[in-house]
Amino acid sequence: MKILVIEDDKTTAAYIQKGMAELGHVIDIAETGRNGLFLAAGEPYDVMIIDRMLPGLDGLGIVKTIRAAGVRTPVLFLTALSGIDDRVDGFQAGGDDYLVKPFAFAELVARINALARRPPINDVQTVLRVADLEMDLLKRRVSRAGKDIDLQPREFRLLEFLMQNAGRLVTRTMLLEHVWEYHFDPRTNIVETHVSRLRSKVDRDFDKELIETVRGSGYMIRDPA
Repeated sequence: MKILVIEDDKTTAAYIQKGMAELGHVIDIAETGRNGLFLAAGEPYDVMIIDRMLPGLDGLGIVKTIRAAGVRTPVLFLTALSGIDDRVDGFQAGGDDYLVKPFAFAELVARINALARRPPINDVQTVLRVADLEMDLLKRRVSRAGKDIDLQPREFRLLEFLMQNAGRLVTRTMLLEHVWEYHFDPRTNIVETHVSRLRSKVDRDFDKELIETVRGSGYMIRDPA
């Protein structure tokens, strides 16, 4: 990914740049709001990490300006301002996520990856397909090889998340957060039970099994052909 970091604290900026570079990402650094705005408005990026408090032009001003100009690159605000009002201001300005300093680098990476997976607003898919499995998000209809599959609401959401991440590993924690909205482990087999039920409906009567268990890691849906 190509990532823009607008951060006036040189230690924080260097820490992010070093860590992201080790993961293979390309990082541009801007230390002032005005320099950051110049890059944000003129260069294509996959994600932007923007500090709220910057010299010259603050983070809110940068995001409001680029959003008004039609730039839809996902923005993560990185700041010491942790109040609810501060978060609301950031989202209203056009930010997509908010991480408070001090932060764990692993959490920063996870949030950046989540933002990068979001499809652009104009490219949001309403029909998902994996092999001969099709999900119509508007009609709330699932079929495989032309045969309708009846899913319960939670099963539908589970399959939707798997199909949105087709070909990629989806961990148990990711499913708990995105399907059940749990930000803790309930210490039950709720995920395993629902995946088993989903498999019985999606894979049981067909030659190819699309839903795979990645032992010790999670699940993946993909075309095995």
